[in-house]
Amino acid sequence: MRLNALWMIAAAGLAIGGCNKAESPAEVRHDVADASADAQRDVADATADARESNADAQKDIADARADHDPNDVRDQAQEASATAAKGDFKVALAQAEANHKVALEKCEALSGTSQKDCKDRADSDLDIAKKQAELRRDGTG
Repeated sequence: MRLNALWMIAAAGLAIGGCNKAESPAEVRHDVADASADAQRDVADATADARESNADAQKDIADARADHDPNDVRDQAQEASATAAKGDFKVALAQAEANHKVALEKCEALSGTSQKDCKDRADSDLDIAKKQAELRRDGTG
């Protein structure tokens, strides 16, 4: 029984130690390049979606003006403002997540505690960026 517990502890130690092993510089460069490309696509998609939503909202305002309905114009303008804020939030979130992906891949060049600290810092930066985007979206930042 005691031997089994020692084997389990040893196996867990090896598993944990293997998670913080540094990758080769070439592998890190490749992974960073892939993460950067994915990130750029994600940000571009979010930006395109936001532009499309904003264009639709502006069309709704123009339609309301054409109908000579000031109340509808006001309502559509408020909706357009909310749509723009939501789009800006989605783009900021995509950018934050993109930066996070790249940062995590760069952390793979490190090993042990340095790698863990790097990943923790990347996670913290992501959390901060998300909170800042939320504050801007909500008009409190």
